[in-house]
Amino acid sequence: MPHAHDAPLEIRDDDLTGSATRALIARHLAGMHEDSPPESVHALGIDALTGPGMRVWSAWYGAELAGVAALKRLDDERGELKSMRVDDRFLGRGVGRALLRHAIAAARVAGLSSLWLETGSPDSFEPARRLYASEGFVTCGPFPPYVEDPFSVFMTLDIAQR
Repeated sequence: MPHAHDAPLEIRDDDLTGSATRALIARHLAGMHEDSPPESVHALGIDALTGPGMRVWSAWYGAELAGVAALKRLDDERGELKSMRVDDRFLGRGVGRALLRHAIAAARVAGLSSLWLETGSPDSFEPARRLYASEGFVTCGPFPPYVEDPFSVFMTLDIAQR
């Protein structure tokens, strides 16, 4: 069997029924609770990620799950990135960037003009903030339903101009 690093990265729609994807979402939620107080955790669980207006992708190297990302449609023009998580085994290999670019492209195809996100302010979120900024996201104020929170950083990207 080829090693994961031998296979190309494949990003596919995910219905969240697979055990690997469900386990990564659970690890994502647990990780968010390790770094932020409960009232500042805005990550979504499986039920919310399968709700209306949601689209979820998973990234795979062969049979190994490398990461997940979701897009929540906020309205006719805006979408919110949710649940971006790369499995620790694949950090630093471009999985997050590939998922982010995939979500941006899908949002554009869906006719959205902007993307929004909430991420953490603690140091452990610095790599995520750097990734978003490197892809053109800029810091902004909270957007509904969020409010100012010292544990949150809010960012947006105008994809109509890209």
